[in-house]
Amino acid sequence: MTAYEKVTAARDVKKPTAVDYIANMFGDSFIELHGDRRFADDKAIVAGLAMLYDTPVTVIGIEKGRNTKERVERNFGQAQPEGYRKALRLMKQAEKFRRPVLCLVDTSGAYPGIGAEERGQGQAIAENLMEMMALKTPVLTILIGEGGSGGALALAVADEVWMMENAVYSVISPEGCASILWKDSAKAPEAAEALKMTAQDLFDLGVVERIIRQPKTEDKAMFESLKLLISRTLTKNLSLDPDVLTEQRYKRFRRIGTGHLIT
Repeated sequence: MTAYEKVTAARDVKKPTAVDYIANMFGDSFIELHGDRRFADDKAIVAGLAMLYDTPVTVIGIEKGRNTKERVERNFGQAQPEGYRKALRLMKQAEKFRRPVLCLVDTSGAYPGIGAEERGQGQAIAENLMEMMALKTPVLTILIGEGGSGGALALAVADEVWMMENAVYSVISPEGCASILWKDSAKAPEAAEALKMTAQDLFDLGVVERIIRQPKTEDKAMFESLKLLISRTLTKNLSLDPDVLTEQRYKRFRRIGTGHLIT
């Protein structure tokens, strides 16, 4: 597949969304929690508590919806400030109880509307980046579809970042990039190649640690395999001293693009 074909696959309405991953991996153990305690409950962010085998975890997902009605309700997966603040509220709660955090990311980007900007969209994202870097509990992020700009990064300051094989992760959409560079959005396929936004590109660059086979909604075995992999990773990181965990997380981001470990 070309880079732009991967972009198209990442946007496919038939692929599993965050709620599908949650339902298949956590079932009835998932208890959704709502609100940022400041303004509202953002339905683009699905967040709550669940049991990962015998371990309680905090799960936070960006949900696009499966059909037109759901997508409108979920604002097409474009979170607003209250969504990111809800996510941070639950991450800080997880830190208090040393509960691991799992983030499932699928968004074209944070909502750019006037109301969102008035309520501090940029500050909400920046606060998440700062707080997640120092969060003293394990954090694992999986890109399950689109990973667009700061809207995705606000839930991706993690100990490890994984990507589904057809997911993409970039500072801008290929259409937006083509419009800026060439004043022609039709050159999006060319921009997608240049952006190095596919899972393989980002794995080669050291931006992500693992590429996961894309599951279908009914693929119970694949979801169970992913659940086991998540459990092993979070259990390993739970065994680390919190200060060691945060130091390793900091070094992870510092070494991206350098090709060697910063000491």
